[in-house]
Amino acid sequence: MAQASHGFGFWAVRILALVMIIFGLPIAAGGAWLITLGGSWYYLFAGIGLIVSAVFLWRHDSVGVWAYLLTFLGTLVWALWERGMDGWAQVPRLVAPTIILLLVLFAIPALRRPFAASRAAIAASLVGLGALGLSGGVLTSVQQTDLFAQEAPAPEPGPTLAPAPAQPDAEIAPAIVPENEEPAAGTTPSPNRAPGIVAEVGADWPAYGGTYEAVRFSPIGQITPENVGQLEKVWEFNTGDMPSEAAEGKYSPENTPLKIGSNLYLCTAMNILIAVDAASGLEEWRYDPGVSTDAIPYGATCRGVAYYESPELSPDAACATRILVGTLDARLIAVDAQTGQPCADFGNQGQVNLEDGIGDTVPGWYAVTSPPTIVRGVAVLGAQVKDGQDEDAPSGVVRGYDAVTGELAWAWDLGNPSNRGAPLEGEVYTRGTPNMWTIAAADEELGLVYLPLGNSSVDYYGSNRSELENEYATSLVAVDVTTGEDIWHFQTVRNDVWDYDLGSQPSLIDFPTAEGTVPALVLASKQGDIYILDRATGQSLFDVEDRAVPQGGVEPDYLSPTQPFSAYHTLAFPGLTEADMWGMTPLDQLWCRIQFRQSHYEGIYTPPTTDRHWIQYPGYNGGNDWGSVAVDLERGLLIANYNNMPNHNRLVPREEADAAGLAPIYDASGQAETSLGEAGPQIGAPYAIDVNAGWRMPTGLLCTQPPYGGIRAIDLATGETVWDRPFGQARNNGPFGLPTFLPLDIGTPNNGGPIITAGGLIFVAATTDDLIHAIDIQTGETVWTDSLPGGGQTTPISYEIDGRQYIVIAPGGHHFMETAISDAVIAYALPAENN
Repeated sequence: MAQASHGFGFWAVRILALVMIIFGLPIAAGGAWLITLGGSWYYLFAGIGLIVSAVFLWRHDSVGVWAYLLTFLGTLVWALWERGMDGWAQVPRLVAPTIILLLVLFAIPALRRPFAASRAAIAASLVGLGALGLSGGVLTSVQQTDLFAQEAPAPEPGPTLAPAPAQPDAEIAPAIVPENEEPAAGTTPSPNRAPGIVAEVGADWPAYGGTYEAVRFSPIGQITPENVGQLEKVWEFNTGDMPSEAAEGKYSPENTPLKIGSNLYLCTAMNILIAVDAASGLEEWRYDPGVSTDAIPYGATCRGVAYYESPELSPDAACATRILVGTLDARLIAVDAQTGQPCADFGNQGQVNLEDGIGDTVPGWYAVTSPPTIVRGVAVLGAQVKDGQDEDAPSGVVRGYDAVTGELAWAWDLGNPSNRGAPLEGEVYTRGTPNMWTIAAADEELGLVYLPLGNSSVDYYGSNRSELENEYATSLVAVDVTTGEDIWHFQTVRNDVWDYDLGSQPSLIDFPTAEGTVPALVLASKQGDIYILDRATGQSLFDVEDRAVPQGGVEPDYLSPTQPFSAYHTLAFPGLTEADMWGMTPLDQLWCRIQFRQSHYEGIYTPPTTDRHWIQYPGYNGGNDWGSVAVDLERGLLIANYNNMPNHNRLVPREEADAAGLAPIYDASGQAETSLGEAGPQIGAPYAIDVNAGWRMPTGLLCTQPPYGGIRAIDLATGETVWDRPFGQARNNGPFGLPTFLPLDIGTPNNGGPIITAGGLIFVAATTDDLIHAIDIQTGETVWTDSLPGGGQTTPISYEIDGRQYIVIAPGGHHFMETAISDAVIAYALPAENN
């Protein structure tokens, strides 16, 4: 008797069964493994259910349909029990099983004929369709943009908070406006500065943080939530500085321009200085210092420049106004703000060698990536010392230079407090000390400059550190700008072995208390805590709680038994659990769950370990990092965008690191790529460090569920959250680096800061979606976006020209954030007829 031929439906069911077997076997095996580690039992049962379903479907038996329906309904109940109506969290739990359910339902007509035509088939189909509907309802909750937001009414108007006072004897004059023309409606005139002093933002944006008080607030209110939708791009300028072949994969410009008078002043990734007409975007001048690509440290970065008006020179003299910049190859350069020509009276024909007194170094180890802060005629700057290379690293010394002559005014060398000048002959600044790679803030009246310090040169091992390093690392230090003597310091991490250096620039405000306003500052940290400190004394205005933290690891005698926690506010999320693990499918989520159970994790400040990986949460990207916070003093709101990602780390024994070819930056015999991923040799310590930043799986996705970043409004007076929401769309993110194009707020990693304008808007880019966002400060709603040609890992500015408010951003992209690199500077404004 001839064998019956098999059509498409027969083979389609067989293929479906085979796919279910392929997934079911590793899910069942991995589930059994997870159980032995103390994890969820779900995966074992789900894997068995897939296998049983597949076996019967292979035989074209209807039992396979019912077995899978039972498995899927169990999956749905388990998923809702673990994470409820949280669409993004349910992606790995429900998307793949839902797709298989759909295929199983389509397979029903191809099963044995009596079942396919029976009431049982209809019943199975109805049950399946109901399950599909439930699953779809859970998954589509991902489209609610306030999914992770706190439901809160619009805030009541907060107390009016005064900005930090300008120097009392500073001469106040009208803003820079065209002759015979009044300042624009909705703008606040900008006082001219006493010589060399940056006082208040108005028509200008004269310092990296708006002013050296760094509140990132513009009093110009022309653009509002009601008209921001009319914003248009009015010009785009291209610097021409794009990565050469030698610099490919190393660009992270992070540049925020300054605006003074009619010009913008900016620097490119390779420290090219450019002046641009602020109204037209046309180039005025440029100066190329000729920095070599071998000087690039972690990334080619120039966050900004500093502007200075010399009180010692006549207004018409060369370099009466000047631009100062620190370079990747460790020079401090001064050029004429009007012409771009080097200032011959500054240092050696316009430059100072910052490697003087540093000792042994190589290109890329010691570099300046942040702008100087100029207070009372002294330009204060630190440097980036590339992390994790050697305990005998270049010094973290912070120095002050005369902004006119370039002469060394003082040197704050942590390891040599008895000498505030250059090292004695034959000596160098103390090696390996904590450095200030980020931006200082300053109080002109008090004569203090506030230095956010990082960690010692070896981040993840501390037993070899000096007592002074232990006392000052990861601290904010207030230094007298005239003498270089430290007045006070406030430490946010004791005996830091987590790379929780202070990256955020402090913001100076007058804080309201029952006894009146107190000159204070806002200090945000990578671990998420935000502190309010008296900026004259360093005392916290809110309780700082000492809490016991996990102990053990490789240095049980070194770790501090307690750590400080701010009672004012924290950006940190609750600790991780196995249920927080994520992926695109049950398989990669299972893989991450196994990793979680295998790793050492006891919450924040889990001690570093070598026998297994440990989870650092938050990771070293924060919390809050160099983008810093913005403060609306009139509305009494503090705005902070933040990251919410762990790192997955392991201390690597020296023998293993050597065998892998891991070597410090000065050793040319080391391997450019090793099996240890993002690793630092940590020479001098018994361990190297292997860091998986963000805890990424082989697909490139993160092992923990979103949101990975957010933006939050905080009541400045009380520290209470007003609104909080995920920040950043999923459109550029996906497995294996493939974009999903989903315009949904997943909350992406972000680097870069916000600004606030008097019109009630927050302007911020920072995210990996390559968008600039305008957010209503009262509600947290995004009211306008525009696509950028590169990643927005920077901070925008706002200024006024001829009665028109501009928003300007330099979206240079970022190699670490894996966003597109660009040389564009873009200006937005309302249509001219609106002004």
